[in-house]
Amino acid sequence: MKFPIEDVTVYFPYDHIYPEQYSYMVELKRALDAKGHCLLEMPTGTGKTIALLSLITSYTLSKPQGAIKLIYCTRTVHEMEKTLAELKLLHDYQVKHLGPAAKILAIGLSSRKNLCVNRAVLESANRDSVDAACRRRTASWVRALAAENPDVETCEFYENYERAASGAVLPPGVYTLQDLRAFGKEKGWCPYFLARHMVQLANVVVYSYQYLLDPKVAGIISKEMQKESVVVFDEAHNIDNVCIEALSVSVRRQTLDGASRNISSMEQEIKRFKATDANRLRDEYKRLVNGLALSGNLADSDSWLSNPALPDDILKEAVPGNIRRAEHFLHVLRRLLQYLTVRLDTENVEKESPISFVASINNQAGIDQKTLKFCYDRLHSLMLTLEITDTSEFLHVQTICDFATLVGTYSRGFSIIIEPFDERMPHIPDPVLQLSCHDASLAIKPVFDRFQSVVITSGTLSPIDLYPRLLNFHPVVSRSFKMSLTRDCICPMVLTRGSDQLPVSTKFDMRSDPGVVRNYGKLLVEMVSIVPDGIVCFFVSYSYMDGIINTWNESGILKEIMQHKLVFIETQDVVETTLALDNYRRACDCGRGAVFFSVARGKVAEGIDFDRHYGRLVIMFGVPFQYTLSKILLARLEYLRDTFQIKEGDFLTFDALRQAAQCVGRVIRSKADYGMMIFADKRYSRHDKRSKLPGWILSHLRDAHLNLSTDMALHIAREFLRKMAQPYDKTGSSNKKTLLSQEDLEKMGDSSRDEMFFTHHLELAQKSAVGDVRTPFMLDLKASFQVNL
Repeated sequence: MKFPIEDVTVYFPYDHIYPEQYSYMVELKRALDAKGHCLLEMPTGTGKTIALLSLITSYTLSKPQGAIKLIYCTRTVHEMEKTLAELKLLHDYQVKHLGPAAKILAIGLSSRKNLCVNRAVLESANRDSVDAACRRRTASWVRALAAENPDVETCEFYENYERAASGAVLPPGVYTLQDLRAFGKEKGWCPYFLARHMVQLANVVVYSYQYLLDPKVAGIISKEMQKESVVVFDEAHNIDNVCIEALSVSVRRQTLDGASRNISSMEQEIKRFKATDANRLRDEYKRLVNGLALSGNLADSDSWLSNPALPDDILKEAVPGNIRRAEHFLHVLRRLLQYLTVRLDTENVEKESPISFVASINNQAGIDQKTLKFCYDRLHSLMLTLEITDTSEFLHVQTICDFATLVGTYSRGFSIIIEPFDERMPHIPDPVLQLSCHDASLAIKPVFDRFQSVVITSGTLSPIDLYPRLLNFHPVVSRSFKMSLTRDCICPMVLTRGSDQLPVSTKFDMRSDPGVVRNYGKLLVEMVSIVPDGIVCFFVSYSYMDGIINTWNESGILKEIMQHKLVFIETQDVVETTLALDNYRRACDCGRGAVFFSVARGKVAEGIDFDRHYGRLVIMFGVPFQYTLSKILLARLEYLRDTFQIKEGDFLTFDALRQAAQCVGRVIRSKADYGMMIFADKRYSRHDKRSKLPGWILSHLRDAHLNLSTDMALHIAREFLRKMAQPYDKTGSSNKKTLLSQEDLEKMGDSSRDEMFFTHHLELAQKSAVGDVRTPFMLDLKASFQVNL
């Protein structure tokens, strides 16, 4: 179907559209017209991705003179593939209606591990090993050596790609990672380097958050992206944590030992070069004297990770004299390692600001702030000079130089925290020195400043007004949408007590209470006996899940559960969890039914959908607060309070409830789906906690479901499942349409659109009004609206 939104004709590849999708597109267009940033919360299962893609690509088609590039950021490869599959469907629809003029180039970009087609390289165990194996075959000096000695191994796909030169291009179309690999095999070209090259030419690029937010990766992949781009961060409820992790570094004893070995290896290489090719070291020294860290533009195959500091904070000047010679630089790194080793050898928790830490390094190791800032660039230059290809072996020294550069560059928004052991396991010495970033706005500021529009969207952004404060930006549009339903297919419940009327909670002083554990077990036993197919249970942590499962096993509760359904458990091992998930789905498919035990903040809670019969009930055991005694968390809370005036309790509740909402949201992935959500903790009955849940969940949470016992929840579940078994009209009744056809949109006409516009501004007025909600402004607005009609 196609329909107008103001001056843009939107091409939508389905015959019907949800009302909230239409409203979403209207708000998104306003943000694009204003060339500003926006925050949009859209319920899960309402077609957020296709609405985004349809509006933005149609916007570009309607305004060819001001064509914009779409940079779509996802969290996982699975989400990337789903986005590209939707875009392929949309692109085919647009080409069918508009012909060749609608053709675009859209590609997904991922790591070498996901794009490489060289079998010898793919045999490596992990991503870093694959990167190193690739460099061993594609580095410029390796290829130069191979030209003289045919026994030197190179990559035939990369050689063919290089020989094709400017002819190595992708024809218009939408390419998933699988498509890129197939195209690379067919042409004999390297898909990874082809995709890297085509990123600058593509109309739509889909890749991971890190490619924009992590300076080390963004400096290589995204530095040439034009300002006239729209950046979308999908599933962005945790974007503040991604920003913080991009600028944080942890150093352990293993890191220091590995870095020491790396330095010894480089010292051996320097001695070898002095004996065989001393000119190479002299040339590097001259470049550094002249202020050129790297000579000319590096080949794509030679480029390593970029500087960990943000682009505006990197010094554009010559490398300090005391680290220009290779051996002098390694001597400085040795002194830094010795200093860090001494600091790690402590029995007390220490917290320090970057300023005092740098002053301490200067006093005790004789390394000044400017030298620290240049550590990463100097290491990069030296590794290129020494022609080191096995980068996976040098990750430890890279981490140390990351740390040095960041601690020398930033004085605000960071803390250095040294912990001699993990407080949860105090008997095991495991010292760690952490440069912890507390300010999420630092990493995302270059993205806001550089690009025309940034869209932050997710199904769980409530409370939506906290994100502009956390990320320090001013959205031109900030809106939360509700889900239009023909039937109440979501049934959230708050369970506060067991059948014996004892309260249930995972509060620290209650979580180990035998009564709480028993009541949680009895709740699950009762639910598995009446709920068909799949049930997903989320716990607050791995340790709590392990403890409660052991107790259930000893008391026989687990055996009772397994009489009705099979039980599968998420572990911290990715392979084990993947296997458990696969078997869980098979058990649901064959009708046996299954229960999946998972952890909030785990892999399953973030990226796995339990749609249809894979998830008819999700139980959130407890409120998933962060570990509140964590020194890093306490330092961040202090910074948020002092800098952004965000109270500790407000942030902790917001963070816990967004995780809980993300967990329970896994169960509903479309309007045809149905499922129940049980929040099993008495704290959810409090308004200050409950109000932080997304509006689309709260709108279905009835007052009668706020203070339930196990027996009452069981009764409600039976009634809900019986109701869901009845046939229903998917399009909705005439007065409550939940699926709009093209005719419906035309019938709506200008009056309905004006009403939608008026309703939105009425909501804004109510939010800003003080005292009586019927302010003169609102009455004037309503009067003028009625006159216009």
